[in-house]
Amino acid sequence: MKQISFLAFDLGATSGRTILGTLNEGKLQMKELTRFPNQILELNGHAYWNIFSLYEHLKAGMIAAAKEDVEITSIGIDTWGVDFVFLGEDGQILGIPHAYRDQHTTGAPEEYFEKVLPRKEVYDITGIQIMNFNSLYQLYAMKRDNSSLLNAAKEALFIPDALSYMLTGKKVVEYTIASTSQILNPRTKKFETCLLEKMGVKANLFGDIVMPGYVIGTLTDALAAETGLGKLPVVAVAGHDTASAVAAVPAKNEKFAYLSSGTWSLMGIEVKDPIITEETSRLNITNEGGVEGTTRLLKNITGMWILEQCIKEWRKEAIEYTYPEIVKMARDAAPFQSFIDPDDESFANPPSMIKAIKDFCLRTGQKVPRNHSELIRCIFESLALKYKNVLDKFRSLAPFPIERLHIIGGGAKNRLLNQFTANATGVTVVAGPSEGTAIGNIMLQARAAGCVNSLQEMRDMIGEAIEIETFTPEDTDAWNAAYERIKSLIK
Repeated sequence: MKQISFLAFDLGATSGRTILGTLNEGKLQMKELTRFPNQILELNGHAYWNIFSLYEHLKAGMIAAAKEDVEITSIGIDTWGVDFVFLGEDGQILGIPHAYRDQHTTGAPEEYFEKVLPRKEVYDITGIQIMNFNSLYQLYAMKRDNSSLLNAAKEALFIPDALSYMLTGKKVVEYTIASTSQILNPRTKKFETCLLEKMGVKANLFGDIVMPGYVIGTLTDALAAETGLGKLPVVAVAGHDTASAVAAVPAKNEKFAYLSSGTWSLMGIEVKDPIITEETSRLNITNEGGVEGTTRLLKNITGMWILEQCIKEWRKEAIEYTYPEIVKMARDAAPFQSFIDPDDESFANPPSMIKAIKDFCLRTGQKVPRNHSELIRCIFESLALKYKNVLDKFRSLAPFPIERLHIIGGGAKNRLLNQFTANATGVTVVAGPSEGTAIGNIMLQARAAGCVNSLQEMRDMIGEAIEIETFTPEDTDAWNAAYERIKSLIK
């Protein structure tokens, strides 16, 4: 294969990056060209995204790419889910989009269930976990509040699709990002318009769905000239960042679970058809769209958020630890002293995370961590045991035996937690890639360019192009005994 390069924009809720990905003789090289902030705008009591600032950062990234003096094949954009932009009759962007952290959706799901459709019917139609910031409830809150933007809107685009529209002038609605909305029916892979109509919102607010790999169009004449990239194609990759990350899992077959590990953890399996049952509803498990029409059956878990909040508190005391020091402290601490449920509501956003951990241990009759090492060990062990708890649920739901747990994202670099996870779950853990989202974005562009022909070929190429590390279970009897102790603490 000759050298071929792609430009990926990977936008998160706090920052974004421009990444140049190059395939050369089966090897994948990535170079970060720009990194930029993405901050929520607080205006008049509401939270918004500055879509126009993001557009300027995309332009700066394209100009930086042009200076690399390499031939670029295409551009792809992935972002967070659920949020969207309104367009007017003339195709102009109306205002600025609400951010999912806007408090106007507080209580909106319960109002929707009471006044529009019952909770069970909504879940049965969509298979999406109930969260107040889902697109459906954002639209309900706007309709309830007589939003001038919603009243004036002819149509809406999700964030990656809106940015692609700003680059090309072409409108699409990509499947994976649409699947986060709780408006899409995962069985038909089409919007369930009754969810909108019954609350008085236009049934055709969102357009027809396109699948990952669809070529949206080329850069506008003005951008082609301004950036120096020419009329470069823009590809609808898996627009939802988690979908791009899961596409980068270097699995050999379907018999795997994945854990996208970072501030928040997302654990799940990839299935051909959605699984929507009373059990998945009770567990608040979600069915989101994947590549090749697959479904990502997954559950959100609190991840490294708890440790990150502890680190912030220590910094206020002028105590700084490197990450290797943190891992060593956890390794050296005595095992199985105390546990927490990472998803307990007391850890959502407490004034002091350290106090919240100690209070939980005290409340549940456990030994209270006495120092930083014991706190870190408690967090790592509790995360590993929580992963076992959730993986066991997916074992009961999966139509296949789960033989591997693939850990992707920044958490893939934490070798100690990876080993703990293997020990706790009793399955082999395969760690990497840590840059899963960007790699998935790039490889989906490569697929659109004809470099690979299927998702499995894509994964095989990723497995050969990157370094991965395998962790096999150890000390399983001790970890099983620890799990019996923590089971009663997990809601």
